[in-house]
Amino acid sequence: MDGKNLATPIMVTLLLIVFIVICNPIAIVGVGERGVKVTLGQVSPQSYTEGIHLITPFISKIKNMDVKTQKTYIETDLYTKDIQQAKISYVINYNLQPQNAHKMYREVGTNYVDNILMPVVEGTIKDVIGRWNAQDLVANRESATIDILKKLQAQLEQRYINVTGFQITDINYSGGFERAIESKVTAEQEALKAKNRTVQIQEEAKQKIISAEAEAKSMAIRANALSQNKALVEYEAVQKWDGKLPQYMMGNSIPFINMTPASRNR
Repeated sequence: MDGKNLATPIMVTLLLIVFIVICNPIAIVGVGERGVKVTLGQVSPQSYTEGIHLITPFISKIKNMDVKTQKTYIETDLYTKDIQQAKISYVINYNLQPQNAHKMYREVGTNYVDNILMPVVEGTIKDVIGRWNAQDLVANRESATIDILKKLQAQLEQRYINVTGFQITDINYSGGFERAIESKVTAEQEALKAKNRTVQIQEEAKQKIISAEAEAKSMAIRANALSQNKALVEYEAVQKWDGKLPQYMMGNSIPFINMTPASRNR
């Protein structure tokens, strides 16, 4: 009798466990996810945050969608404005908008990357790159990158996708075309150096002319002053005198005695 009484609670507990396992009225939404509740084929009007949620067994289910930031590296072949084939390597950072996960599931499902994201990305890149000549694209990669990022953000935001980053990591052309670009860039750099040197020489010549003109003007002013001022002439002569008396004087000048050693001995 005691055995039967003991078996009854055990059976009830086991049946309850089996019922819970089969029915599974609990759904768990993980970290970095949003849950989308589907009841008899109808998508809930809101997304469910991380945690445990109760659902009606056999009637409702919760589909989890990843809303963490994703980083994807991609290569694509396209043509520039001047019909040069290029292989573009790029990286894009994106995430599903958490507050709109249920809308994405209702309109597209879970495979939104292939159905929405990549077609828009590929089309935008081809459109922007197609406006640049091959050589200009190499020199203006950053401008092209910024243009692509802005267009992607504008187009995908309304499709429930946030684009948080985009970067062109590499641009490859055919070997012959790349060598031609390198040669042209080198020639342009050498021409720029020559031009800068010419400008420098011209500037140095101008400075010399200015210096010579200033010196000539100074000498002219000095000569004019000397011609008009006898005292200044005498002053200039005194300034230039080395302190030695002349040995002989001519005409009416006051004679100086030649004080050589021979004269002193007499």
